[in-house]
Amino acid sequence: MKEEMIKQPVSRLCFHSKVALAPMVRVGTLPMRLLALDYGADIVYCEELIDIKMQQCRRVINEVLETVDFVAPEERVMFRTCEREKDHVVFQMGTADPERALAVAKLVENDVAAIDVNMGCPKEYSTKGGMGAALLSDPDRIERILRTLVKGVSKPVTCKIRILPSLEDTIRLVQRIERTGVAAIAVHGRQKEERPQHPVHCDVIKAVAEAVSIPVIANGGSQDCIKVHSDIEAFRAATGASAVMLARAAMWNPSIFRRDGPLPLEQVIGEYIRYAIRYDNHTFNTKYCLCQMLREKLESPQGKKLHSAQSHREICEAFDSVEYYKETTAMLEARSAAEARRHHADDQLEDTDVTTMTVRFDRQVQETLRDYPPQITPKMFLLEWSRSEQLPQPVYETVQRPLDRFFRSTVTVANKKYRSTAWDKSKKLAEQTAAIVCLRTLGLPEGRIGEEESNLVKKRKREEKTECSGSADSAEESGHAANKRNHVLSTPESEVPR
Repeated sequence: MKEEMIKQPVSRLCFHSKVALAPMVRVGTLPMRLLALDYGADIVYCEELIDIKMQQCRRVINEVLETVDFVAPEERVMFRTCEREKDHVVFQMGTADPERALAVAKLVENDVAAIDVNMGCPKEYSTKGGMGAALLSDPDRIERILRTLVKGVSKPVTCKIRILPSLEDTIRLVQRIERTGVAAIAVHGRQKEERPQHPVHCDVIKAVAEAVSIPVIANGGSQDCIKVHSDIEAFRAATGASAVMLARAAMWNPSIFRRDGPLPLEQVIGEYIRYAIRYDNHTFNTKYCLCQMLREKLESPQGKKLHSAQSHREICEAFDSVEYYKETTAMLEARSAAEARRHHADDQLEDTDVTTMTVRFDRQVQETLRDYPPQITPKMFLLEWSRSEQLPQPVYETVQRPLDRFFRSTVTVANKKYRSTAWDKSKKLAEQTAAIVCLRTLGLPEGRIGEEESNLVKKRKREEKTECSGSADSAEESGHAANKRNHVLSTPESEVPR
Protein backbone atom coordinates (compact mmCIF):
# COMPACT_ATOMS: atom_id res chain seq x y z
CA MET A 1 0.00 0.00 0.00
CA LYS A 2 1.41 3.35 -1.02
CA GLU A 3 2.03 5.69 1.87
CA GLU A 4 -0.08 8.84 1.75
CA MET A 5 1.86 12.11 1.75
CA ILE A 6 0.68 14.68 4.28
CA LYS A 7 -0.25 18.00 2.77
CA GLN A 8 1.91 20.88 3.99
CA PRO A 9 0.05 24.06 5.07
CA VAL A 10 0.23 27.05 2.78
CA SER A 11 2.67 29.71 4.00
CA ARG A 12 4.22 32.90 2.76
CA LEU A 13 7.67 31.43 3.47
CA CYS A 14 9.16 29.96 0.31
CA PHE A 15 12.35 27.88 0.15
CA HIS A 16 12.96 28.12 -3.60
CA SER A 17 15.87 30.31 -4.79
CA LYS A 18 16.60 31.57 -1.28
CA VAL A 19 19.70 32.33 0.75
CA ALA A 20 19.53 31.61 4.47
CA LEU A 21 21.50 32.31 7.62
CA ALA A 22 22.21 28.89 9.12
CA PRO A 23 21.43 28.01 12.74
CA MET A 24 24.56 28.62 14.83
CA VAL A 25 24.83 28.26 18.59
CA ARG A 26 25.72 31.58 20.31
CA VAL A 27 25.62 33.35 16.93
CA GLY A 28 22.05 33.11 15.64
CA THR A 29 20.46 35.49 18.13
CA LEU A 30 18.30 38.48 17.21
CA PRO A 31 21.08 41.02 16.39
CA MET A 32 22.81 38.69 13.91
CA ARG A 33 19.51 37.63 12.34
CA LEU A 34 18.43 41.23 11.79
CA LEU A 35 21.81 42.16 10.38
CA ALA A 36 21.67 39.24 7.93
CA LEU A 37 18.20 40.35 6.78
CA ASP A 38 19.48 43.91 6.29
CA TYR A 39 22.27 42.61 4.05
CA GLY A 40 20.00 40.45 1.89
CA ALA A 41 19.35 37.10 3.55
CA ASP A 42 15.89 35.76 2.73
CA ILE A 43 15.56 33.39 5.68
CA VAL A 44 17.24 33.41 9.10
CA TYR A 45 17.43 30.48 11.50
CA CYS A 46 17.76 30.95 15.24
CA GLU A 47 20.33 28.95 17.18
CA GLU A 48 19.28 25.45 18.22
CA LEU A 49 17.12 25.62 21.35
CA ILE A 50 16.47 22.48 23.40
CA ASP A 51 12.84 21.43 23.75
CA ILE A 52 12.97 20.70 27.49
CA LYS A 53 14.22 24.21 28.25
CA MET A 54 11.81 25.89 25.85
CA GLN A 55 8.84 23.95 27.19
CA GLN A 56 9.36 25.64 30.57
CA CYS A 57 9.32 29.13 29.05
CA ARG A 58 6.48 31.62 29.09
CA ARG A 59 5.79 34.07 26.29
CA VAL A 60 6.25 37.70 27.36
CA ILE A 61 5.58 40.82 25.31
CA ASN A 62 8.47 43.17 26.05
CA GLU A 63 6.95 46.61 25.63
CA VAL A 64 10.24 48.43 26.19
CA LEU A 65 12.27 46.57 23.57
CA GLU A 66 9.24 45.96 21.32
CA THR A 67 10.03 42.25 21.20
CA VAL A 68 8.44 38.94 22.07
CA ASP A 69 10.51 37.09 24.66
CA PHE A 70 10.37 33.45 25.71
CA VAL A 71 11.59 33.50 29.28
CA ALA A 72 12.82 30.54 31.35
CA PRO A 73 11.86 30.12 35.03
CA GLU A 74 15.24 31.52 36.12
CA GLU A 75 14.41 34.68 34.09
CA ARG A 76 16.82 33.96 31.26
CA VAL A 77 15.53 34.96 27.82
CA MET A 78 15.85 31.79 25.75
CA PHE A 79 14.47 33.22 22.49
CA ARG A 80 13.79 36.83 21.51
CA THR A 81 12.17 37.92 18.27
CA CYS A 82 10.50 40.99 16.79
CA GLU A 83 8.06 42.03 14.08
CA ARG A 84 10.85 42.79 11.58
CA GLU A 85 11.80 39.11 11.22
CA LYS A 86 8.42 37.46 11.83
CA ASP A 87 7.98 36.33 8.21
CA HIS A 88 11.61 35.24 7.83
CA VAL A 89 12.76 33.56 11.05
CA VAL A 90 12.83 29.77 11.39
CA PHE A 91 12.77 28.40 14.91
CA GLN A 92 15.17 25.46 15.22
CA MET A 93 14.79 23.08 18.13
CA GLY A 94 16.74 20.16 19.47
CA THR A 95 14.36 17.33 20.32
CA ALA A 96 14.03 13.57 20.50
CA ASP A 97 10.39 13.48 21.62
CA PRO A 98 7.37 14.11 19.35
CA GLU A 99 5.03 15.43 22.05
CA ARG A 100 7.62 17.76 23.58
CA ALA A 101 8.50 19.01 20.11
CA LEU A 102 4.84 19.75 19.42
CA ALA A 103 4.39 21.59 22.71
CA VAL A 104 7.34 23.86 21.92
CA ALA A 105 6.21 24.40 18.32
CA LYS A 106 2.75 25.46 19.50
CA LEU A 107 4.35 27.85 21.99
CA VAL A 108 6.28 29.75 19.29
CA GLU A 109 4.36 29.15 16.05
CA ASN A 110 2.53 32.50 16.01
CA ASP A 111 5.81 34.41 16.26
CA VAL A 112 7.91 32.61 13.63
CA ALA A 113 7.73 31.70 9.95
CA ALA A 114 8.60 27.99 10.24
CA ILE A 115 9.69 25.25 12.64
CA ASP A 116 12.90 23.26 12.09
CA VAL A 117 14.22 20.13 13.80
CA ASN A 118 17.98 19.79 14.19
CA MET A 119 19.07 16.36 12.98
CA GLY A 120 22.63 17.20 11.99
CA CYS A 121 24.61 18.74 14.85
CA PRO A 122 27.37 16.30 15.95
CA LYS A 123 28.30 18.12 19.18
CA GLU A 124 27.66 16.39 22.50
CA TYR A 125 25.32 19.08 23.86
CA SER A 126 23.04 18.30 20.92
CA THR A 127 23.45 14.52 20.55
CA LYS A 128 22.96 13.57 24.20
CA GLY A 129 19.43 12.45 24.83
CA GLY A 130 19.13 11.26 21.24
CA MET A 131 18.93 14.72 19.67
CA GLY A 132 20.85 16.29 16.77
CA ALA A 133 22.89 13.90 14.63
CA ALA A 134 21.94 11.04 16.97
CA LEU A 135 18.54 11.03 15.26
CA LEU A 136 20.14 9.97 11.97
CA SER A 137 20.42 6.41 13.29
CA ASP A 138 16.76 6.35 14.35
CA PRO A 139 14.62 7.03 11.26
CA ASP A 140 11.46 5.77 12.99
CA ARG A 141 11.82 8.47 15.64
CA ILE A 142 12.56 11.06 12.93
CA GLU A 143 9.32 10.14 11.21
CA ARG A 144 7.25 10.31 14.41
CA ILE A 145 8.62 13.73 15.31
CA LEU A 146 8.09 15.24 11.86
CA ARG A 147 4.62 13.77 11.33
CA THR A 148 3.51 15.01 14.75
CA LEU A 149 4.75 18.52 13.98
CA VAL A 150 3.32 18.68 10.44
CA LYS A 151 -0.10 17.60 11.69
CA GLY A 152 -0.02 19.75 14.82
CA VAL A 153 1.11 23.24 13.74
CA SER A 154 0.00 25.71 11.10
CA LYS A 155 3.50 26.77 10.01
CA PRO A 156 5.85 24.90 7.64
CA VAL A 157 8.04 22.24 9.22
CA THR A 158 11.59 21.56 8.02
CA CYS A 159 14.60 19.61 9.23
CA LYS A 160 18.37 19.83 8.87
CA ILE A 161 20.42 16.66 8.44
CA ARG A 162 23.95 15.50 7.65
CA ILE A 163 24.68 12.91 4.99
CA LEU A 164 25.10 9.24 5.92
CA PRO A 165 28.17 7.09 5.04
CA SER A 166 26.16 5.44 2.26
CA LEU A 167 24.56 7.45 -0.56
CA GLU A 168 21.77 4.88 -0.79
CA ASP A 169 21.00 5.20 2.93
CA THR A 170 21.03 8.98 2.64
CA ILE A 171 18.53 8.95 -0.23
CA ARG A 172 16.27 6.46 1.55
CA LEU A 173 16.26 8.68 4.63
CA VAL A 174 15.42 11.91 2.79
CA GLN A 175 12.66 10.20 0.80
CA ARG A 176 11.17 8.94 4.04
CA ILE A 177 11.44 12.46 5.49
CA GLU A 178 9.73 13.89 2.39
CA ARG A 179 6.72 11.63 2.94
CA THR A 180 6.11 13.16 6.37
CA GLY A 181 5.03 16.38 4.65
CA VAL A 182 7.92 18.66 5.54
CA ALA A 183 8.31 21.82 3.47
CA ALA A 184 12.07 21.52 2.89
CA ILE A 185 15.19 19.63 3.92
CA ALA A 186 18.51 21.31 4.68
CA VAL A 187 21.47 19.03 3.94
CA HIS A 188 24.93 19.62 5.39
CA GLY A 189 27.22 17.89 2.90
CA ARG A 190 29.40 16.16 5.48
CA GLN A 191 29.00 13.06 7.61
CA LYS A 192 28.59 13.51 11.35
CA GLU A 193 32.21 12.45 11.97
CA GLU A 194 33.58 15.00 9.48
CA ARG A 195 34.62 18.53 10.37
CA PRO A 196 35.06 21.81 8.42
CA GLN A 197 38.55 20.80 7.24
CA HIS A 198 37.00 17.87 5.35
CA PRO A 199 35.71 18.67 1.85
CA VAL A 200 31.98 19.17 1.42
CA HIS A 201 30.31 16.45 -0.68
CA CYS A 202 28.48 18.49 -3.31
CA ASP A 203 27.77 15.34 -5.32
CA VAL A 204 25.80 13.79 -2.48
CA ILE A 205 23.71 16.94 -1.96
CA LYS A 206 23.00 16.92 -5.71
CA ALA A 207 21.88 13.29 -5.61
CA VAL A 208 19.56 14.11 -2.71
CA ALA A 209 18.10 17.10 -4.56
CA GLU A 210 17.37 14.86 -7.55
CA ALA A 211 15.75 12.20 -5.38
CA VAL A 212 13.04 14.38 -3.80
CA SER A 213 10.50 16.90 -5.07
CA ILE A 214 10.61 19.31 -2.12
CA PRO A 215 13.24 22.07 -1.83
CA VAL A 216 16.70 21.02 -0.66
CA ILE A 217 18.82 23.66 1.10
CA ALA A 218 22.56 23.10 0.58
CA ASN A 219 24.83 23.74 3.55
CA GLY A 220 28.53 23.29 4.29
CA GLY A 221 30.23 25.35 1.60
CA SER A 222 31.76 28.15 3.67
CA GLN A 223 35.26 26.66 3.96
CA ASP A 224 35.76 25.41 0.40
CA CYS A 225 33.31 27.12 -1.90
CA ILE A 226 31.91 30.44 -0.69
CA LYS A 227 34.18 33.46 -0.28
CA VAL A 228 32.09 36.20 -1.95
CA HIS A 229 28.42 36.63 -2.80
CA SER A 230 28.77 35.31 -6.36
CA ASP A 231 30.03 32.00 -4.95
CA ILE A 232 26.63 31.39 -3.37
CA GLU A 233 24.97 30.81 -6.74
CA ALA A 234 27.90 28.67 -7.92
CA PHE A 235 27.52 26.46 -4.83
CA ARG A 236 23.78 26.18 -5.43
CA ALA A 237 24.38 25.11 -9.04
CA ALA A 238 27.06 22.59 -8.03
CA THR A 239 24.70 20.95 -5.55
CA GLY A 240 21.52 21.22 -7.64
CA ALA A 241 19.80 22.63 -4.54
CA SER A 242 16.85 25.00 -4.37
CA ALA A 243 18.50 27.22 -1.77
CA VAL A 244 21.78 27.79 0.05
CA MET A 245 22.39 28.12 3.78
CA LEU A 246 25.48 29.97 5.09
CA ALA A 247 27.06 29.42 8.48
CA ARG A 248 30.72 30.36 9.05
CA ALA A 249 30.98 32.62 5.99
CA ALA A 250 28.10 34.67 7.42
CA MET A 251 29.48 34.52 10.96
CA TRP A 252 32.82 35.95 9.81
CA ASN A 253 31.16 38.75 7.84
CA PRO A 254 27.36 38.77 7.50
CA SER A 255 27.58 41.32 4.68
CA ILE A 256 28.38 38.36 2.41
CA PHE A 257 24.62 38.36 1.78
CA ARG A 258 24.97 41.69 -0.08
CA ARG A 259 24.67 41.40 -3.85
CA ASP A 260 26.74 44.59 -4.17
CA GLY A 261 29.68 43.05 -2.34
CA PRO A 262 30.84 42.89 1.27
CA LEU A 263 31.18 45.93 3.50
CA PRO A 264 34.31 46.80 5.49
CA LEU A 265 34.40 44.71 8.65
CA GLU A 266 34.55 47.86 10.83
CA GLN A 267 31.19 49.00 9.44
CA VAL A 268 29.63 45.54 9.92
CA ILE A 269 30.84 45.37 13.51
CA GLY A 270 29.44 48.83 14.24
CA GLU A 271 26.03 47.88 12.86
CA TYR A 272 26.02 44.61 14.79
CA ILE A 273 26.84 46.42 18.04
CA ARG A 274 23.97 48.84 17.50
CA TYR A 275 21.50 45.97 17.19
CA ALA A 276 23.02 44.28 20.26
CA ILE A 277 22.52 47.42 22.36
CA ARG A 278 19.08 48.22 20.93
CA TYR A 279 17.75 44.74 21.71
CA ASP A 280 19.57 44.20 25.02
CA ASN A 281 21.54 41.21 23.77
CA HIS A 282 23.42 39.19 26.38
CA THR A 283 26.84 40.81 26.79
CA PHE A 284 28.87 37.63 26.42
CA ASN A 285 26.87 36.56 23.38
CA THR A 286 27.71 39.91 21.77
CA LYS A 287 31.35 39.47 22.72
CA TYR A 288 31.47 35.96 21.25
CA CYS A 289 30.06 37.09 17.89
CA LEU A 290 32.48 40.01 17.65
CA CYS A 291 35.41 37.68 18.39
CA GLN A 292 34.32 35.47 15.48
CA MET A 293 34.27 38.51 13.20
CA LEU A 294 37.67 39.81 14.28
CA ARG A 295 39.37 36.40 13.93
CA GLU A 296 43.06 37.11 13.20
CA LYS A 297 42.68 40.68 14.53
CA LEU A 298 41.97 39.47 18.06
CA GLU A 299 45.59 40.16 19.00
CA SER A 300 45.31 43.80 17.91
CA PRO A 301 44.88 46.53 20.59
CA GLN A 302 41.17 46.67 19.74
CA GLY A 303 40.88 42.89 19.97
CA LYS A 304 42.54 42.90 23.38
CA LYS A 305 40.08 45.56 24.58
CA LEU A 306 37.21 43.38 23.40
CA HIS A 307 38.69 40.34 25.12
CA SER A 308 38.82 42.16 28.47
CA ALA A 309 35.36 43.80 28.14
CA GLN A 310 32.80 42.74 30.74
CA SER A 311 29.85 44.94 29.73
CA HIS A 312 28.25 46.41 26.65
CA ARG A 313 29.60 49.82 27.59
CA GLU A 314 33.16 48.45 27.62
CA ILE A 315 32.53 46.76 24.27
CA CYS A 316 31.31 50.09 22.90
CA GLU A 317 34.41 51.82 24.25
CA ALA A 318 36.57 49.37 22.29
CA PHE A 319 34.72 50.20 19.04
CA ASP A 320 34.07 53.95 19.46
CA SER A 321 30.32 53.46 19.96
CA VAL A 322 29.94 55.03 23.41
CA GLU A 323 27.65 57.83 22.21
CA TYR A 324 25.26 55.36 20.65
CA TYR A 325 25.35 53.33 23.85
CA LYS A 326 24.47 56.40 25.96
CA GLU A 327 21.69 57.55 23.65
CA THR A 328 20.11 54.11 23.32
CA THR A 329 20.27 53.17 26.99
CA ALA A 330 18.78 56.57 27.88
CA MET A 331 15.96 55.96 25.39
CA LEU A 332 15.24 52.50 26.77
CA GLU A 333 15.33 53.76 30.36
CA ALA A 334 12.86 56.50 29.47
CA ARG A 335 10.55 53.93 27.87
CA SER A 336 10.85 51.73 30.92
CA ALA A 337 9.98 54.62 33.25
CA ALA A 338 6.97 55.56 31.11
CA GLU A 339 5.73 51.96 31.14
CA ALA A 340 6.20 51.81 34.91
CA ARG A 341 4.10 54.96 35.34
CA ARG A 342 1.39 53.55 33.10
CA HIS A 343 1.31 50.27 34.97
CA HIS A 344 1.22 52.12 38.28
CA ALA A 345 -1.76 54.14 37.09
CA ASP A 346 -3.49 50.93 36.04
CA ASP A 347 -2.75 49.44 39.44
CA GLN A 348 -4.63 52.24 41.14
CA LEU A 349 -7.79 51.30 39.28
CA GLU A 350 -7.76 47.56 39.92
CA ASP A 351 -8.83 45.49 42.89
CA THR A 352 -10.08 48.19 45.23
CA ASP A 353 -10.84 45.44 47.76
CA VAL A 354 -7.11 44.73 48.27
CA THR A 355 -5.28 46.10 51.30
CA THR A 356 -1.96 47.56 50.14
CA MET A 357 1.14 49.18 51.56
CA THR A 358 4.58 49.91 50.17
CA VAL A 359 6.89 47.13 51.36
CA ARG A 360 9.78 45.34 49.69
CA PHE A 361 11.05 42.21 51.43
CA ASP A 362 14.29 41.81 49.46
CA ARG A 363 15.71 45.11 50.74
CA GLN A 364 14.87 44.29 54.34
CA VAL A 365 16.36 40.82 54.20
CA GLN A 366 19.36 41.41 51.98
CA GLU A 367 20.55 44.48 53.87
CA THR A 368 19.73 43.26 57.41
CA LEU A 369 19.77 39.49 57.07
CA ARG A 370 20.73 39.05 60.75
CA ASP A 371 17.32 40.51 61.76
CA TYR A 372 15.70 37.17 60.87
CA PRO A 373 16.43 33.84 62.61
CA PRO A 374 17.53 30.96 60.36
CA GLN A 375 14.65 29.36 58.44
CA ILE A 376 12.07 31.86 59.76
CA THR A 377 10.19 33.89 57.15
CA PRO A 378 7.02 36.01 57.05
CA LYS A 379 5.30 33.31 54.95
CA MET A 380 5.98 30.75 57.66
CA PHE A 381 4.62 33.08 60.37
CA LEU A 382 1.46 33.71 58.35
CA LEU A 383 0.94 30.00 57.75
CA GLU A 384 1.46 29.23 61.46
CA TRP A 385 -1.02 31.92 62.47
CA SER A 386 -3.63 30.70 59.96
CA ARG A 387 -3.36 27.18 61.33
CA SER A 388 -3.66 28.38 64.93
CA GLU A 389 -6.81 30.30 63.98
CA GLN A 390 -8.14 27.27 62.09
CA LEU A 391 -8.25 29.23 58.84
CA PRO A 392 -7.60 27.89 55.35
CA GLN A 393 -3.98 28.01 54.19
CA PRO A 394 -2.97 31.40 52.68
CA VAL A 395 -3.31 31.48 48.90
CA TYR A 396 -0.75 33.43 46.81
CA GLU A 397 -1.48 34.76 43.32
CA THR A 398 1.59 36.13 41.54
CA VAL A 399 1.78 38.14 38.32
CA GLN A 400 4.78 39.28 36.30
CA ARG A 401 5.18 42.73 34.76
CA PRO A 402 6.26 42.45 31.09
CA LEU A 403 8.42 45.57 30.91
CA ASP A 404 11.05 44.43 33.43
CA ARG A 405 9.84 40.90 34.36
CA PHE A 406 9.41 41.86 38.03
CA PHE A 407 6.82 40.09 40.19
CA ARG A 408 4.03 41.08 42.57
CA SER A 409 2.00 38.71 44.70
CA THR A 410 -1.42 38.99 46.33
CA VAL A 411 -2.14 36.79 49.35
CA THR A 412 -5.68 35.85 50.36
CA VAL A 413 -6.29 35.13 54.04
CA ALA A 414 -9.78 34.69 55.51
CA ASN A 415 -11.32 35.95 52.24
CA LYS A 416 -9.33 39.19 52.40
CA LYS A 417 -6.53 40.17 50.00
CA TYR A 418 -3.20 41.83 50.78
CA ARG A 419 -0.29 42.95 48.62
CA SER A 420 2.50 45.50 48.31
CA THR A 421 2.52 48.32 45.78
CA ALA A 422 6.19 47.48 45.09
CA TRP A 423 7.42 44.89 42.60
CA ASP A 424 10.09 42.29 43.38
CA LYS A 425 12.83 40.57 41.42
CA SER A 426 11.53 37.05 41.99
CA LYS A 427 8.30 35.20 42.68
CA LYS A 428 9.55 34.02 46.08
CA LEU A 429 10.39 37.54 47.22
CA ALA A 430 7.01 38.81 46.01
CA GLU A 431 5.20 36.20 48.11
CA GLN A 432 7.22 37.13 51.20
CA THR A 433 6.35 40.79 50.59
CA ALA A 434 2.63 40.02 50.38
CA ALA A 435 2.88 38.03 53.63
CA ILE A 436 4.47 41.04 55.37
CA VAL A 437 1.61 43.32 54.26
CA CYS A 438 -0.92 40.88 55.71
CA LEU A 439 0.99 40.39 58.97
CA ARG A 440 1.45 44.13 59.53
CA THR A 441 -2.18 44.86 58.75
CA LEU A 442 -3.27 42.25 61.31
CA GLY A 443 -0.70 43.44 63.85
CA LEU A 444 1.11 40.10 63.89
CA PRO A 445 4.87 39.39 64.17
CA GLU A 446 6.62 38.78 60.86
CA GLY A 447 9.67 36.92 62.14
CA ARG A 448 12.17 39.64 62.94
CA ILE A 449 14.43 39.15 65.96
CA GLY A 450 13.20 41.16 68.94
CA GLU A 451 9.53 40.89 68.04
CA GLU A 452 7.07 39.13 70.33
CA GLU A 453 7.79 35.42 70.03
CA SER A 454 5.26 33.13 68.41
CA ASN A 455 4.74 29.42 68.89
CA LEU A 456 6.75 28.93 65.69
CA VAL A 457 9.89 30.50 67.17
CA LYS A 458 9.44 28.68 70.49
CA LYS A 459 9.02 25.40 68.62
CA ARG A 460 12.24 25.97 66.70
CA LYS A 461 14.12 26.83 69.91
CA ARG A 462 12.85 23.65 71.59
CA GLU A 463 14.05 21.60 68.60
CA GLU A 464 17.48 23.21 68.68
CA LYS A 465 17.78 22.60 72.43
CA THR A 466 16.84 18.94 71.98
CA GLU A 467 19.38 18.49 69.22
CA CYS A 468 22.18 19.86 71.40
CA SER A 469 21.45 17.62 74.46
CA GLY A 470 21.71 13.91 75.26
CA SER A 471 24.37 11.23 74.82
CA ALA A 472 26.89 11.06 72.00
CA ASP A 473 24.67 8.57 70.17
CA SER A 474 21.54 10.66 70.55
CA ALA A 475 23.47 13.78 69.52
CA GLU A 476 24.60 12.01 66.37
CA GLU A 477 21.03 10.89 65.64
CA SER A 478 19.60 14.35 66.23
CA GLY A 479 22.34 15.76 63.99
CA HIS A 480 21.19 13.46 61.20
CA ALA A 481 17.62 14.61 61.84
CA ALA A 482 18.67 18.24 61.74
CA ASN A 483 20.51 17.73 58.46
CA LYS A 484 17.49 16.02 56.98
CA ARG A 485 15.16 18.79 58.17
CA ASN A 486 17.46 21.54 56.93
CA HIS A 487 17.70 19.81 53.54
CA VAL A 488 13.90 19.80 53.23
CA LEU A 489 13.63 23.42 54.36
CA SER A 490 16.23 24.50 51.81
CA THR A 491 14.69 22.53 48.96
CA PRO A 492 12.47 24.50 46.54
CA GLU A 493 8.78 23.70 47.05
CA SER A 494 8.55 22.27 43.53
CA GLU A 495 11.18 19.62 44.41
CA VAL A 496 9.72 18.48 47.75
CA PRO A 497 8.00 15.07 47.28
CA ARG A 498 4.27 15.11 47.84
